[in-house]
Amino acid sequence: MMATVFIAPRNWLADPAQHTFEHVVTWVMRVMIGCMWFQGSLWKLPLPVSGGLKFWVLQEGNYAAFTIHKWIATNVFVPALDSIVFLTELLLAVSFMLGFFVRPMAVIGILYTLQLWLGLYQDPSEWPWEYMFLIFTMGFFYVCRAGMSLGLDAWLARQPFGPFKEHGSLATIYRRLA
Repeated sequence: MMATVFIAPRNWLADPAQHTFEHVVTWVMRVMIGCMWFQGSLWKLPLPVSGGLKFWVLQEGNYAAFTIHKWIATNVFVPALDSIVFLTELLLAVSFMLGFFVRPMAVIGILYTLQLWLGLYQDPSEWPWEYMFLIFTMGFFYVCRAGMSLGLDAWLARQPFGPFKEHGSLATIYRRLA
């Protein structure tokens, strides 16, 4: 949060095009969704103490829309996914809060959330529209290039530095994806 509070005002001051209601609202929405991902990742810390993730992965094994998905959840996800899920949600949080690499992370978020939606499809205690909300929100981030609204993506587009400078291979990949 401190980093985004540092990045946003610098974008605001450096680029008069950022002085719109749309950019501010997009920034607020992106940061809040990042906070949501961060908070959601905390109970999935890959520690023996935290058993919350295992419960929900087992729920996917019970309520998935397709038999193959149930098998994968039970036999692949449960034993191997703790750290991967935590890191994915943490990366989504950091990306959205900073406005860095937002478009590719939005695609990852869409696929991740789609898997959750399908995995918990038949669970009577779940409301499927919450997953659709996340998918549509991250789709918005992708289409509208939300990182360009007071985010690090906008800053790097305006003033590339380090490995993001004009002629590096990382810079070329970044420009194509961001």
